[in-house]
Amino acid sequence: MNLLDLKKDGIDVQENIALSKYTFTKTGGRAEFLAFPKSVEELKQLIKSANDAKMPITVIGNASNLIIRDGGIDGLVIILTKMKSITVNGDEVTAQAGARIIDTAFTAANAGLSGLEFAAGIPGSVGGAVFMNAGAYGGETKDAIKTVTVLTSSDEIKTYTNEEMEFSYRHSRVQENDDIVIEATFALTPDDKAKILDQMNYLNALRRYKQPLEYPSCGSVFKRPKGHFVGPMIIEAGLQGKQIGGAQDSTKHAGFIVNKGGATATDYLDLIHYIQKVIKEKFDIDLQTEVRIIGKE
Repeated sequence: MNLLDLKKDGIDVQENIALSKYTFTKTGGRAEFLAFPKSVEELKQLIKSANDAKMPITVIGNASNLIIRDGGIDGLVIILTKMKSITVNGDEVTAQAGARIIDTAFTAANAGLSGLEFAAGIPGSVGGAVFMNAGAYGGETKDAIKTVTVLTSSDEIKTYTNEEMEFSYRHSRVQENDDIVIEATFALTPDDKAKILDQMNYLNALRRYKQPLEYPSCGSVFKRPKGHFVGPMIIEAGLQGKQIGGAQDSTKHAGFIVNKGGATATDYLDLIHYIQKVIKEKFDIDLQTEVRIIGKE
């Protein structure tokens, strides 16, 4: 079956689509096929059709902490943002992988549930947050996770506990296998709604003050090396404001690389590699990327 045949079943499948329309950096090449499933059943149909065609599959969430190379992605790209339901059950919130973690945090807050305040300004999806154990302002996704439900490569629905997810700094077990996160349940703590919202609004005000939200970016680019902070090292190395093509190390927050206009993914990657090279020479530290980098050169 041709993937486009799934359209007759109501599945949103498109061909030869520029992924720069969907990435937060506004860069990236084309997807051979691009699909937006609305349910686990549609997701299964897409994967079966791609597997039958011996076609590679790439799954992404909100494309916020992601760089897609300018060569694009062969095969099928699945974006899960239409799988976005969020439900509250007692002290727990369950969100599908495509739901924004921001929306999940505010749903929890409005239900008087504390534990996701740190995520109030993280632009990624729940699936992405689980995948990379996203965190900010002293909190991490693992701190609130109870269970994660995945679709395995053998087409099984499986649920992992927090411990089974093997969370660590910007890491989870689903980075090591072909499991696709389809939903997560957060175990939270009842608290005063106004107090929770005040904390979230404070963190968002801090974010607006410190981060270059006025430009497209992929968020924090580098993992924090043990015992060091990335931004101050970049500043000390004289790299803040460094620009290659349309990609610039932000003059507002040195840990961010922004699209000042017309940047390509190659500009981003060239600037990342240049920063890594200079930091290695000056501090003998190997900066590792936090941002996920995928696609063809």
